[in-house]
Amino acid sequence: MYLVGIDIGGTKTAVTLGKIRDNNSIELLERLEFATISGDKYVQTLDKIEELSNKILRYLLLTWKDIAAVGISCGGPLDSRNGVILSPPNLLGWDNVPIVDYFQERFHVPVAIQNDANACALAEWKWGAGKGTNHMIFLTFGTGLGAGLIFNGQLYNGASGMAGEVGHIRLESQGPVGFGKRGSFEGFCSGGGIAQIAKTVVLEKKQQGIDVPWCRTDMQWDDLTAKTVAQALFQDDPTAKKIMQEVGLYLGKGLSIMIDMLNPEKIIIGSIFVRQHEILAPIVQQVIQSEVLLQSSRVCQVVPAGLGEKLGDYAALSVAYEKAVERKEQGGMAG
Repeated sequence: MYLVGIDIGGTKTAVTLGKIRDNNSIELLERLEFATISGDKYVQTLDKIEELSNKILRYLLLTWKDIAAVGISCGGPLDSRNGVILSPPNLLGWDNVPIVDYFQERFHVPVAIQNDANACALAEWKWGAGKGTNHMIFLTFGTGLGAGLIFNGQLYNGASGMAGEVGHIRLESQGPVGFGKRGSFEGFCSGGGIAQIAKTVVLEKKQQGIDVPWCRTDMQWDDLTAKTVAQALFQDDPTAKKIMQEVGLYLGKGLSIMIDMLNPEKIIIGSIFVRQHEILAPIVQQVIQSEVLLQSSRVCQVVPAGLGEKLGDYAALSVAYEKAVERKEQGGMAG
């Protein structure tokens, strides 16, 4: 069974062709990417997706009759039931885009869309660190913070498709801003949040007369990002360690709420947690042990994502796989 996955991000979009094997594992056969076009010219991105999809199929001597389904992974908000992208903050101008209908009319195969957190949750559950679980949470922890929820062996979307927006939870009355809310989970645990925390910590150090070698000038201050902190951490810088320790503390607090409320077997975390696992994991575990009910903490593992840098490709293909299985169960396609 062949599947096409479309991973739409704020900076780049990728089209991937995958093949499901007899044991339900997946093989990535081909991939092409390009810079995402936003604003009033977003249709150019859709046209480019169509062009690259056709190019991949021609290269592998396939046609759309060979494709079981197309899956789209995209940052939210979006309406997965009706296949519409609803003004994501990282895709300016993409307002009420009926993307599923758009591609179904062109490809003449089943098409489905999920927000990127849900798509990543499906991918990690099927082929990554969550394989074999029935109750699992995936956290993005990248530019923003969102969750995909797998419960009773199914993706959980909620009453209006907004389940998993844990970045909006307020952890403190004050603090870095994320998800439009000061002191939110995303404010403390995201790329943008880390940059905000870093600026506060650096200012404290400077007022105490302590030199921060990686942030001495106004330009360095203006350009300070999570990547800056990561580079300093690689050099064993004490200020960078202090910043990430604070991030780890709030990551642990946020996870503790989720574990007590949802009682998962695993929480799988991507992006920044994968790269900073060594410093964040011990802090997170310490907080969980002190905050969470023993019966819940005993059964829950917190682990980094297992699909690495290709997670976005697997995520889009997992949405296609779900759609293909749904159609097969409904008798809408041949085996």
